[in-house]
Amino acid sequence: MSEGARNAVSTTARYDFDTVIDRRGTWCVQWDGVADRFGVDGLLPFTISDMDFETAPEVLAALRARLDHGVLGYTTWQQDDFLSAVAHWYGTRYGTDLDTGRLVYGPSVLSQLSQLLQMWTSEGEGVVVHTPTYDGFRKAVLGLGRELRGVPLGDTEALERELARADAKVLVLCSPHNPTGRVWTEAELREMAELARRHGAAVISDEIHADFVHDGHVHVPYARIADAAGAGDGRGPAGGRWAVITSASKSFNFPALTGSYGIIGDPVDRAEYLRRMETAEGLASPAVLSLTAHIAAYREGAAWLDAVRAYVTGNLAMVAERLDAEFPELAWVPPQAGYLAWIDLRPLGVDEEALQRVLIEREKVAIMPGSVYGAPGFLRLNLGCPRSKAEAGVSALVRGLRTVRA
Repeated sequence: MSEGARNAVSTTARYDFDTVIDRRGTWCVQWDGVADRFGVDGLLPFTISDMDFETAPEVLAALRARLDHGVLGYTTWQQDDFLSAVAHWYGTRYGTDLDTGRLVYGPSVLSQLSQLLQMWTSEGEGVVVHTPTYDGFRKAVLGLGRELRGVPLGDTEALERELARADAKVLVLCSPHNPTGRVWTEAELREMAELARRHGAAVISDEIHADFVHDGHVHVPYARIADAAGAGDGRGPAGGRWAVITSASKSFNFPALTGSYGIIGDPVDRAEYLRRMETAEGLASPAVLSLTAHIAAYREGAAWLDAVRAYVTGNLAMVAERLDAEFPELAWVPPQAGYLAWIDLRPLGVDEEALQRVLIEREKVAIMPGSVYGAPGFLRLNLGCPRSKAEAGVSALVRGLRTVRA
């Protein structure tokens, strides 16, 4: 066992992440819906980005207490318990003083993205994203009739060329980045903010993976970058538009409760967003259990989050050891954030379709191919699971790669 894996074991001693919880028959997209994407039922899935762990015990206790109350009527998110919990999280986790008057609410991060794109773009206009690209972004942009314009991760010149186009209206930033797990530095974020300002593009920063940044890296909220650039006026320099969209549901594993929140810098944009959500979309009342879960997670769940992140670090270290032993030419290193292993298989020269056939038909596992994110030759392996499942997944991948290469 590596030093990283040993450290993870000691850090997570308070919690049980090793016990396998049977999710089959619970309407679970990852387990019960595997045939919808892969055409075969009963596969061991490492796919959609939720975890196979129970959420934090503090969250479960809060949900039970709320259910015991027995009345589940219409609810408001504009109340101090929720707003102060979000501010507490940003202050203690990110050292950021959050103005809760800027907060908005929505049923999901992608729903918020859709609303903001409709506010800030028109059909046919360009929306810039980094490639490889989370497939939810692609579906949202193209579904609204906007033009998706990809730039390679880290290519500043390509980013400026795209933003300089007259009809490029929005930069959708994934921070940290999905699927690669890249954590943007403060300098990189400042540079992107300046490029967007210079060319009149709005920035929408999806920060749903922020809480899963691994040791040695630091997440910087885009709200802090925008405020520093705009002297705290909410719009950034020269009227730059920006928004952050996020949720505790990814890091604390309760996406089925729905619910997300955002930060919108400009008060006029914020009022327009709320008008759309509360009138045009009819979403004035949020899910009460989502609010309950967010409050408990942000007030009491920090220790659990640190423990599950350490456990996942152990999973990632195990995969790195296996791949290095079997295929050193991959030189694979764990991601800077998240529980998704983004693996570049191109040095092995394997055919993606052939590998997928072997994984599905022979190894009976479902692993997301890179082509889903516009990057054939890569693989995205979900390691938010008990160690035994992670070991089964990487073993199946190793056998599959050996078979295809042979």
